[in-house]
Amino acid sequence: MTDATRTIGEQRYVELTTFRRNGSPVSTPVWIAPDGDDLLVVTLDDTGKTKRLAHTARVELRPCTVRGTVAPNAPRYAGRASVHRDAAAIARVKKAVGAKYGWWYRALTVVEPALDLLPGRKPRAAVVITGLVLLAS
Repeated sequence: MTDATRTIGEQRYVELTTFRRNGSPVSTPVWIAPDGDDLLVVTLDDTGKTKRLAHTARVELRPCTVRGTVAPNAPRYAGRASVHRDAAAIARVKKAVGAKYGWWYRALTVVEPALDLLPGRKPRAAVVITGLVLLAS
């Protein structure tokens, strides 16, 4: 595991920035969990971030608060992300996030199968981030 992956993987919340086709950034606070050399994020599928990642794998990450507030001198990291929709990838992310965030995240995953039966409920997707490097502080 690289120092960059370890540092970001230890953060409680991270601002995940994906990029539109025109290059403009879109940032979202997310839970993130390390797994070997990868950083993992679970998200709803067919959202803006998964659509943007379909055409641009470039991402940036910065530590933030639960509301997405980033400290003025927070370090910024760059990497590449891919979206995985298969059950094994989603299970991998849920296991890593559950191990990091504890019992209350795992409690959510217990009721999730029942919630998935509700009309209009979107499936999950796994975002796998690799090759993280420090850009600037």
